[in-house]
Amino acid sequence: MIKVVVAGALGRMGQESCKAVLKAEGMELVGAVDTREIGSALGAHLGIADLEIKVSDNLEKTLQDLKPDVLIDFTRPGVVQGNIELAIKNGVRPVVGTTGMSSEEIEKFRELAAANQVGALIAPNFTIGALLMIKFAAEAAKYFPHVEIIELHHDQKMDAPSGTAIKTAEAIAAVRGNMAQGMPSEFEKIEGSRGGNYEGMRIHSVRLPGFVAHQEVILGGVGQTLTIRHDSISRESYMPGLLLAVRKVMSLNHLVYGLENLLFE
Repeated sequence: MIKVVVAGALGRMGQESCKAVLKAEGMELVGAVDTREIGSALGAHLGIADLEIKVSDNLEKTLQDLKPDVLIDFTRPGVVQGNIELAIKNGVRPVVGTTGMSSEEIEKFRELAAANQVGALIAPNFTIGALLMIKFAAEAAKYFPHVEIIELHHDQKMDAPSGTAIKTAEAIAAVRGNMAQGMPSEFEKIEGSRGGNYEGMRIHSVRLPGFVAHQEVILGGVGQTLTIRHDSISRESYMPGLLLAVRKVMSLNHLVYGLENLLFE
């Protein structure tokens, strides 16, 4: 039985994660950590009357008292870094969906996981469809190297561009390299109109109520365009990949960045 604690348990992704673990075969939800509703019954937030787990605001004490196998983290940038460090130093495997970390921070955690021989996974996206989108986009970029990315999320998302958009751009850049696109003499009449620039490709971020998580990769060629799109209609779409990650991380002794490295291995 894999024992799991969820950090950010009262957030939208945290609540979905708790429900998924409770339903999953071979897993046990043993703890919930959040900064809100401290001491309240988790079941009251999930609509499960007989769930006795209490919400804690002390992650370190929770990890030391309950000794879980895995920490699922859906918190926020600025908080997740300390949570990962606490988990690894306590021998708990972090499975992290929180985005907004720099490549330098990820490398630091890679070194920490290796030094402690603790498995860890940081994944910008847990949806299987989004991972396939990235894989297909990288393949298509071999033939259509002119690319722009449009990612659309709900208006409560703190970081831009999304981790998925960055992962997509990295995968495409690995295939085509840094390449200038568009007119060299183009200019912006409103600053930022052309989006962010990553290795010559443009990334555009949309934040509006009504969206969950969506992304288009538009590839242009002579007389044609190719669009690869993925839509997460609900947060349940993340759960099959999340549960896969929880199971896979149990056999790791190092950090993996990107669920695709476990899915397509």
